[in-house]
Amino acid sequence: MSTDSLAMFRKSLGPDLAKLAEEHMQHDLRQSDRDALQKAAGTVSTHATVGSVLGLGLSLFLAYRLRTNRTAMFTAFKASEKPTAVRFASGREEALPDITPFLRPSTLGDVATYTLLGAGGLFFGGESGLLTGTFRARSQINVDRDSRERIQTAFRKFQADALRTQANLLDAGGNKASESSWGL
Repeated sequence: MSTDSLAMFRKSLGPDLAKLAEEHMQHDLRQSDRDALQKAAGTVSTHATVGSVLGLGLSLFLAYRLRTNRTAMFTAFKASEKPTAVRFASGREEALPDITPFLRPSTLGDVATYTLLGAGGLFFGGESGLLTGTFRARSQINVDRDSRERIQTAFRKFQADALRTQANLLDAGGNKASESSWGL
C-alpha cells in the first residue's frame, strides 16, 4: 500500500508534470490567479488533513466503545447461569462443553479492532475531507469569473502539452517512455 492511497499524503503527479504545470502557471496566469490556486490548494490540503484526523479520532473512539461493550457482554455471559447438559426425550443426557474461554476478549482481537477501524476511519475521513475541500476550493475559484476563465484556459493548455509530451515519449519508444514518471 503506497502513501498515495491516503488523501492526506498525496502531493503531486510527478516531477515531469509538476515542472510543466509550473511553466504554465508562470506564463499563462496572473499573480492573483496563482494566489487563488495556492489558496484553493491549501483549502483542499487542510480539509483532507482535518478529515483524516477526525476520521481517525472517531474510529478510535468507536473501537474503544466496541471493546468496552465486548468486555461487558463477556462479563455478563460469564456471570449468567449456563446449562451443563442436554436431556433428550429418550432420557439420554449429554454434557455441554464450557465455551466461556473461547468468548473471552483477547489482546489480538483488541489490536485488530483498533487497527482496522483506525485505518478505515483514516481512509474514510481523508477521502471525505478531500471531497469537501475540492468543493470548497471550486467555490473559491469561481468567485472571480475572469480569473476562473484564465485558470481554465491555462489548464486546457497544460493538458494539451502534457498529452503531446506523453505522445512524443510513446512515439520515441524504447526505454524513454518507461523512464518518465508517467509510465503506462
